[in-house]
Amino acid sequence: MQMNKCMCTDPSSLDALPCLYKGPQHHTSPHTSITIIPDKHDPMMAPPISADALVEAASAVAAYPAIAPNRMLCKDAPAPAISVVSKQTVRPAGASAAVGSGDLRLSVSDMPMLSCHYIQKGLFFPPPPPGVLAASLVSSLVAALSRALGVFPALAGRLVTLHDDSIVIRCGGDDAAVEFYHAVAPSLSLGDFLVPGADVPTRLTNGLFPMDRTVSYGGHGRPLTAFQLTVLGDGAVFVGFVANHAVVDGTSFWHFFNTWAGLCRGAPVREPDFRRNFFGDSTAVLRFPGGASPAVTFDADAPLRERILHFSAAAISELKATANRSKRAGQEAEANGKLAHDDSRLEGRSGEISSFQSLCAHIWRAVTRARRLLAADKTTTFRMAVNCRHRLRPAISPLYFGNAIQSVATTATVAELASNDLGWAAARLNATVASHKDGAIRRAAAEWEAAPRCFPLGNPDGAALTMGSSPRFPMYDGNDFGWGRALAVRSGRANKFDGKMSSFPGQAGDGSIDVEVCLAPDTMAHLLLDKEFLQYVSSPAP
Repeated sequence: MQMNKCMCTDPSSLDALPCLYKGPQHHTSPHTSITIIPDKHDPMMAPPISADALVEAASAVAAYPAIAPNRMLCKDAPAPAISVVSKQTVRPAGASAAVGSGDLRLSVSDMPMLSCHYIQKGLFFPPPPPGVLAASLVSSLVAALSRALGVFPALAGRLVTLHDDSIVIRCGGDDAAVEFYHAVAPSLSLGDFLVPGADVPTRLTNGLFPMDRTVSYGGHGRPLTAFQLTVLGDGAVFVGFVANHAVVDGTSFWHFFNTWAGLCRGAPVREPDFRRNFFGDSTAVLRFPGGASPAVTFDADAPLRERILHFSAAAISELKATANRSKRAGQEAEANGKLAHDDSRLEGRSGEISSFQSLCAHIWRAVTRARRLLAADKTTTFRMAVNCRHRLRPAISPLYFGNAIQSVATTATVAELASNDLGWAAARLNATVASHKDGAIRRAAAEWEAAPRCFPLGNPDGAALTMGSSPRFPMYDGNDFGWGRALAVRSGRANKFDGKMSSFPGQAGDGSIDVEVCLAPDTMAHLLLDKEFLQYVSSPAP
């Protein structure tokens, strides 16, 4: 976006926001749609800091040495790398007519996520233009956030358990609000977070997100979303978004993020679909006796190493070509052999293996090799989250708000993955995804309704991989807040365990993919020595 003109629009419109640009053409508008309530009882609340001090983050922390996230500092303790300097309570500007102040019932796809951590994702951005002071940056983001919440009022709500033990999102009421944190990191620069060929510095990235390790059931008493703007010492900024996983999946998460950023630019709004037509007539209830919050289903304190591995468009194209050549050769051999007489099986084969399935197969085989202690007859599992919106018949809106996902699993023994090639593993993944259509989705929902339970996220037998997120999510496209394209996606430590992976589109938008890989330290060490695996990684680690 060009920063050489005022960003204000007619104040009566949805797009009216404070100007980021303070140039000669600047003018003001009587924006009145935002309600910001300082939390006077929060120990992290600090008096406002001047814009100059916020730009010069070092002086900000020097001025407020006692302000730190989640704790007060001892006199002799070192200053934290990331310090919260203010916290605001932000309310929705109006409410969508589709929801108003009503209730949204959690669906059969929402309820299993109540034992998961809140989603934590965010974006690094380059420094805003010289004329944009941090104070105006904060006010612009908060004003746009208020308006975005007016479009998505459910994200400012709370979870409520009704008399029949069903759980709903209460979208209105006195508690309808979110938290916005402003933090500074004067001793850190972008290079401290984005280190090529090295593990993710999780001790730093964890501080970029509020509500750390909050379980989604906790939305009964805490905000369903929270936000944090962190200004680094070199002027770069990180915009973090935390959302209850029982309220949104990745599609809805990034739809909101896009809406928030779009309102900063004056872009048109794509209204979410709040109709509960994803098995909305289900009467299944997931009960929690005495209102006891469920615990996450994995060891959140187990040691992990985390890497962002980049796969170029060319490398992914080569993996796809290899997988499909192998698949075609295998089908031809099979058709000419013992299954030649079985026309029904041949007709039921799935189509072309996708780029992403080929990449997942490559990772599945490599990580299984790196897990040196697995027995040859051990069954390994590769799980993927499947978006059901377009798979149901009739299909539901692509803008459906909530969770509309199911987890699908593909299995193979260690020996099978070792003795067969990439195409064999990719074909198995392809068949699993291709078969997950309307009938399979409804059968899975019916099975859950017969025995409601929280989703068992984790890797209890040490032989599983779980792929989350998607390279199709608009993480870079649509998330320009007014001063340029994001530089990198990062996440917090929510829902991470040995074998958890998340896929992101490459920053350049050229078809490349970044994969966030979390593995036990020994497994990661062996993976990073695997030449067969690393030949497709753009920047293999030493």
